[in-house]
Amino acid sequence: MADATGETDKPLRVAFDRRIKLQFHGAQITSDGGLLAYRELDDALGLTALAASALGEGRRGRNIRHHLPGLLRQAVYGRLAGYEDVNDAERLARDPVMRAIVGHEGLERLAASSSQMGRFETEWLATEANLAALADLSGAWIDRVHHRRPPDGIILDMDSSESPTHGQQEGSAWNGHFGCTCYHPLFVFNQFGDLERSMLRPGNVHSAEGWRTVLEPVIARYRERALDLYFRGDAAFAKPELYELLEAEEIGYAIRLPANAVLQERIGHLLTRPVGRPPRKPQVFFASFSYQAQSWVRPRRVVAKVEWHQGELYPRVGFIVTNMTRPAERVSKFYNGRGTAEQWIREGKYALRWTRLSCHSFRHNAVRLQLHALAYNLANFLRSLALPHEVEQWSLTTLREKLVKIGARIVRHGRYVVFQLAEVAVPRALFAAILRRIDRLRGPPMVAA
Repeated sequence: MADATGETDKPLRVAFDRRIKLQFHGAQITSDGGLLAYRELDDALGLTALAASALGEGRRGRNIRHHLPGLLRQAVYGRLAGYEDVNDAERLARDPVMRAIVGHEGLERLAASSSQMGRFETEWLATEANLAALADLSGAWIDRVHHRRPPDGIILDMDSSESPTHGQQEGSAWNGHFGCTCYHPLFVFNQFGDLERSMLRPGNVHSAEGWRTVLEPVIARYRERALDLYFRGDAAFAKPELYELLEAEEIGYAIRLPANAVLQERIGHLLTRPVGRPPRKPQVFFASFSYQAQSWVRPRRVVAKVEWHQGELYPRVGFIVTNMTRPAERVSKFYNGRGTAEQWIREGKYALRWTRLSCHSFRHNAVRLQLHALAYNLANFLRSLALPHEVEQWSLTTLREKLVKIGARIVRHGRYVVFQLAEVAVPRALFAAILRRIDRLRGPPMVAA
């Protein structure tokens, strides 16, 4: 039987060696010691403080035990460590690292319980104002990073994905493309892997449905900055209204264009198999020409890529509509870079588990997606800003397994609280290098926007 602090009196035994006893000390030992590095980055950039200033307080009583920043940290860091369900809060409330992350008062008492976190996510954050603020927070956090590390330009990649559902969630529907019952969220990433903005959508909508709602606020954030902006999207975003918006904003774009008979005719000379024995290396040809579809108000440049592969009867053909003037081969190479967005979506699915949208209410699941987005961005910030060269290629899954999941024991002294960290996958020298890089990001105190 466990007491209120999560301790157990009677140890467990194993048969292979009777000298070994197993004791559980939930309030003194943690499996998530590496979260303290993420908390340090959070503090250096002022992320949670910024979020707390953007969200509205949903309680009116004076006897408030858990304050907004702590609740938000518990929601975000729990997902960062792989605890995506509110039910996990019952155990996390006793975890020493989670209590330290919540705030200074956390070490002296338990963090929020499952019922408290449930009310926070499904009642407080689910208001219209707070849900809108949550949707804006990812961009605000990215702005904080850019304030410390100004980029030369921004490339925006828009893509959709599926979040399978296994119950009676509102808005879930069968999607023939993905072959499952799901939600169909829409994402915009930048070239650094940061999630600029996301939106939960019903499962049966078109891949580009609601693109204005997601893309226009991102463009508005960058409009007044002296940055070169670019956009990439697959054939689902081949929409004249999108071209017109990007052209009006002077944003360079490369968007996949669905093939049709007219386009095929324009490159007919490239669709004849080259003479001679085909080499093992694919033969690649490019073409560039002006084209105007019936729904377009004016002609636009189209780049075609034709690949002949050994052993294949027909060539692989792709068309890209663009307003960029660079050579056709460079336009194609630029467009191919959008494949990284699919990689980041996979990391969000498997490292952050943002497909776990199990609430019945569509609005509550929209809140969960935004909290997952914040957790994803915090993880990606640490990867892009704080990892030393020897581990800079670690995926978010590797970071969770090796850095987040460091076992630690808490030891209390008169004035200090010591976390004794296990030194296996991440030795002391590596952890110290991460903290030094985070410390360099600290600037003068910033006033929350």
